Amino acid sequence: MTFDIDIRDLRYFEVIAELQHIGRASERLHRSQPALTSAIRRLEDAYGAPLFERAGRGIRLAPAGHVLYRWAQRMRFDVEDSRREITDLEKGLSGQVRIGIAPTAAQFLLPSAARKLIAEAPEVSLKTVVGLYDRIKPLLQSGQLDMMVGTDIGKDPEFISRYLIEDQIVVAASTEHELFKKNVKLADLLNYRWVLQPAGAPTRDWLDQTFDRKKLPRPVVQVEASMLLILPALIAETGLLSFISRHHLGAGTPLKEVQLKETTMHRRLVVTYRKNSYLSPAALKLIEIFENL
Repeated sequence: MTFDIDIRDLRYFEVIAELQHIGRASERLHRSQPALTSAIRRLEDAYGAPLFERAGRGIRLAPAGHVLYRWAQRMRFDVEDSRREITDLEKGLSGQVRIGIAPTAAQFLLPSAARKLIAEAPEVSLKTVVGLYDRIKPLLQSGQLDMMVGTDIGKDPEFISRYLIEDQIVVAASTEHELFKKNVKLADLLNYRWVLQPAGAPTRDWLDQTFDRKKLPRPVVQVEASMLLILPALIAETGLLSFISRHHLGAGTPLKEVQLKETTMHRRLVVTYRKNSYLSPAALKLIEIFENL
């Protein structure tokens, strides 16, 4: 029995599965809706099972569709990786490395890593996406990034992570803050207002839970900031307390750590990439540089 599948049909299926809507998939792919419907019909005939089912006005993946979606992604990765690897045979250390990176790592690791990479491989270009884990992980999963640098994601069979450095998140204030004139306890921090990330951000949740465990109220947030890079300036200018990486508290900064064991969060920064994915020589070189910073 012959089993022939058009790779384009799989790509169309993948986009339809992602959007769960034929019309929106038609707009993204610049293909007519009948053409996409025909592609799905060919795949269903080939596999002998329905791939989608109705869900209100839209559609959703049927059980067979969930299975095929996983394999369609894997096949696309293999095709793209084979093209990149063959292209890289002659190029060596050149091409583009696509990296997603957490704000702290972007500020304190990326500049040195980029300098060393460019010095060793001047033909390499970097495309960076700065963001938190929940933003950059989907980009890595979909193959839009080669790697991400940020907090440890834990055990996940889909990814490989390699340790880079330890990082500590601590309470910080302006060096002129009155807190530094006395011995501070956890409850004392509640006498002041804070500038923090929104609830749901890992560091914000960790801090809130620290107060919860002590049966204390959570900090009163006067300024909420989703962009980590602006927190040091906000702390210095407003006199508010915050919760940031110790990397921001180096010599010459107008900020100082409020030293409390209960409010010191330890985390690992790692570089993560998809398991079994192709990494170009330039990407491997960048990982090596990160590991040796």
